[in-house]
Amino acid sequence: MRRPASLYRRLMTWLLLPLLGLGALMVLQAYIDARHTADRAFDRLLEAATLAIADRVQWQDDQLWLDLPPAALEMLATDAEERVFYALYDGEGDFITGNARLPGERGPAQDNDHALKNAQGGHSARGDTLRYQDIEWRSLALREGIRRSRLEDWSLEEHFEVRVAHTREGRDALTLSLLRGNLAYIGAMAALAIAALLLAIRSALAPLTRLRRAIRARDPRTLAPLELPLPRELAELRETVNDLLARMRRVRANQERFIGDASHQLRTPLAGLSTRAELALRQDDPAAWRSALEAMQTTSASTARLAGQLLSLTRLDNPEATPALAPLDLNALARRVTRDAWASCRRAGIDLGVDATEAPLMIDGVDWQLEEALINLVDNARRYGARHVTVRVTDAPPTLAVEDDGPGIPKDQRLLVLRPFYRGRDGGEGSGLGLAIVDGIARGHKARLTLESTANDHGLRVAIRFMGDRG
Repeated sequence: MRRPASLYRRLMTWLLLPLLGLGALMVLQAYIDARHTADRAFDRLLEAATLAIADRVQWQDDQLWLDLPPAALEMLATDAEERVFYALYDGEGDFITGNARLPGERGPAQDNDHALKNAQGGHSARGDTLRYQDIEWRSLALREGIRRSRLEDWSLEEHFEVRVAHTREGRDALTLSLLRGNLAYIGAMAALAIAALLLAIRSALAPLTRLRRAIRARDPRTLAPLELPLPRELAELRETVNDLLARMRRVRANQERFIGDASHQLRTPLAGLSTRAELALRQDDPAAWRSALEAMQTTSASTARLAGQLLSLTRLDNPEATPALAPLDLNALARRVTRDAWASCRRAGIDLGVDATEAPLMIDGVDWQLEEALINLVDNARRYGARHVTVRVTDAPPTLAVEDDGPGIPKDQRLLVLRPFYRGRDGGEGSGLGLAIVDGIARGHKARLTLESTANDHGLRVAIRFMGDRG
């Protein structure tokens, strides 16, 4: 089985990925800044070289003449051993002198992104302009500075261009040197950031570790709520766990109550069955055997019904068992229950009838619960001496009622009989659970259960009035 992904690893992944992306952007920016810094530094040298050469241009023998100062090119010769080229052109673009015929300024259509115009943004006193450009010349990558200037004399004004270019070894070396310094700084910052990130994640997950250990250290038999100080997000998880534990406590209490009720209520009839069987075995008279078997059959039937009612009451009292309500027809339900109970009532000499219309009367409910309620009401009427029982359905509001002509229940006991195992009077075959089950079903449907005398003030009418009808 594949192990689930670690939350710590997921946090590290999702936090480190943006951090690595940011680091890559910082490295790229550091390289760009280092390159620009190196270009600015060497462009200053190009500027100084072109200015030194322009200052030594003179007019001699009716032509431009250059007395090249050695320092003008030496300033561009660094330890990287760059190759340096220069050229002097007149105003017409004709080559005058130099060690290479360097290309001139490219037009606007040929300028690339690396061309810089007049990096210093100004002019000399003679009106000089200086432009820079990156060029490919004879398979060499060069950085070229072009200074346009003129000779100013009382008798002439001659324009000329000084072109100086050098290879990029020095620039690249300075770029790498600057980049290494920046990378050391970025690496140190990245190490600190990762260390802080690791500590932050461990600190953030520490409450989760405490919660896990607290749950693991608990006695599996206890359902007490967790009492552990946690951050707000984990406090919500703690409260969710506590809600689950509370539901489990209610379920366990319901189960323990059922076990107690069942053991208490079933002990007597089961003991009676054992005693009657033991007495019958001591008899030799078949008539005694028959009498014992009949008594045992009655007791077993009563015990079976008691067990069924205990299970029904437990299902209704279970706080976690909330079946969904569905549309159902009260008239059809009343006719169906009456038809199912008619045979047993007829054998007992009871007249069972139903008063319901053919038109549907719809409500939202659980059909098996309402059937259980009607069965219990009819059975109670049969067990407590009724001879005529009517299942009645009325509208406005929708009401399901069972009327009988039995002895009824005194007004001062009508609330007491809704308690489990309470019997309103001595005698009868009931277990004291029927009306308690009906009351639980009514509450589950948000209905009102009423016990009242019939119209002739004799007998009992038990009605379930549904307040949330569908119309």
